[in-house]
Amino acid sequence: MILFFARRTIQLKHAKIFGKSGIWLLVAALIVPLFSLAAFSEEGAAAAAANSDKIIVGYWHNFDNGSSNIRLRDVSSSYDVIQVAFAEPSGGAASGDMAFQPYNASIGEFQADIRELQSQGKKVLISIGGANGAVELSTDQAKQKFVSTMKGIIDTYGFDGLDIDLEGSSLSLNPGDTDFRNPTTPKIVNLISAVREIVNSYGSGFVLTMAPETAYVQGGYAAYGGPWGAYLPVIYALRDSLDYLHVQHYNSGSMTGLDGKSYAQGTADFQVAMAEMLLQGFDVGGNANNHFPALRQDQVLIGLPATQSAANGGYTAPAEVHKALDYLVKGQPFGGSYTLRNPEGYPGFKGLMTWSINWDKAANYAFSGSHLAYLDSLGSGGNPDPDPDPDPEPDTTPPTAPGQLRVTGATPTSISLAWNASTDNVGVAGYTIAYDTGSLNTTGTAATVSGLSPNTTYTFSVTAKDAAGNVSAAASVQGATTVVDDPGEGEAQPWEPWVAYSINDLVSYNGSIYACIQAHTSLPGWEPANVPALWQLQ
Repeated sequence: MILFFARRTIQLKHAKIFGKSGIWLLVAALIVPLFSLAAFSEEGAAAAAANSDKIIVGYWHNFDNGSSNIRLRDVSSSYDVIQVAFAEPSGGAASGDMAFQPYNASIGEFQADIRELQSQGKKVLISIGGANGAVELSTDQAKQKFVSTMKGIIDTYGFDGLDIDLEGSSLSLNPGDTDFRNPTTPKIVNLISAVREIVNSYGSGFVLTMAPETAYVQGGYAAYGGPWGAYLPVIYALRDSLDYLHVQHYNSGSMTGLDGKSYAQGTADFQVAMAEMLLQGFDVGGNANNHFPALRQDQVLIGLPATQSAANGGYTAPAEVHKALDYLVKGQPFGGSYTLRNPEGYPGFKGLMTWSINWDKAANYAFSGSHLAYLDSLGSGGNPDPDPDPDPEPDTTPPTAPGQLRVTGATPTSISLAWNASTDNVGVAGYTIAYDTGSLNTTGTAATVSGLSPNTTYTFSVTAKDAAGNVSAAASVQGATTVVDDPGEGEAQPWEPWVAYSINDLVSYNGSIYACIQAHTSLPGWEPANVPALWQLQ
């Protein structure tokens, strides 16, 4: 799989020239305008909660890269959330010393621009990072400096919240950091702590968003380590404070969906497959015991480039985007290769993000113009709330039965199963797999049952359970058989994903025999014909 991490090579080519010095920051920090308090008022938070319609989020450049030069107050009214890009370190990536200075307005003018947009009901956030702004909080000193300087920027300008757009070296998992629920990599642990401290300083009206690249989120499905899945511990730890997650569905290359198939960026299938991974959750690194839970529907948006010129790849024509959203939101298929796990769709899905407002203007607002009316036609979709009634009647409605229970692999002592997700009025809490000699609980839609007897046939059933304890009808599969133990030296077994292979193991694939030349656990997409570094044709 080839991935492209240089997200904004074209559009950021002048970023080092403009808005980097931060010379005025100390002066600006002394000007703490009263309007910053109003931005986080309880009234503003209530108004935001009441507005559950679909939204468009856009990034505004604090630099001139030849796309278009816009005063912040002149941003198109089509945008509901404006991300000001970017606050960046003034003393190196590891310093935590963040700076921001408007490039085409004075501090006073920029403050007034933000107030003008806020008076229109818009949210204006400060975004950190970008392709050129690595932030690595590897020490407690850097974390504290980050917190103090970011709060200074937020207070000075009256921003409504914070967007985390860290890329490159900013987030990467250290060797041995394998549990997204309990990360050990210092720069990830410190980032979580710093953001939590900032969010808690401002109260419920403060808006928190994130814009990771696909490798850092959905990439954690196929592998977890280094950059792969490195955003997952941050998202998981801050999920209760997170308003919007808009993963960049561009500059990505192809990615693997929940069905184990690879989908190319720029297609309707890619948009649906990547979004549903967040709406369903997924097993991190293919491990059913390490399941990343689904986000709320109203937290999820899709990030897209505004024009062909705005990214190195992944531009998606509006008609393709609308096909994808018809399926994702309303459950209306378009004949693509990807099949939704929830065939009814996700009506609470929140909307679209774009890089960028400036590129959109350069194209005569082709992006926002083509998508605004469509999103408005979708309405709020109910914006599902897991607890909409403060004093609800007892829930007695069970989830639907899991669909299409099937065997996806077998070894001498294990059988792998998968099924389509159940649906429930308040959400599915988990699944129970029952079989001849035991049971297994999981929150995912796939699991491997181990400790079985070789060459033995089993019957399995799977039921879904919701938070109220209601249990669905069972889905069953009979005749699931483990393979013969000790097949004999030189006998090849069919290649399967999620199997630990040792050097010299033989497998058969597409009529050919391959020998393992490097010990590994197989993943979807690592078929022997595709990875000559792992398998040698015999």
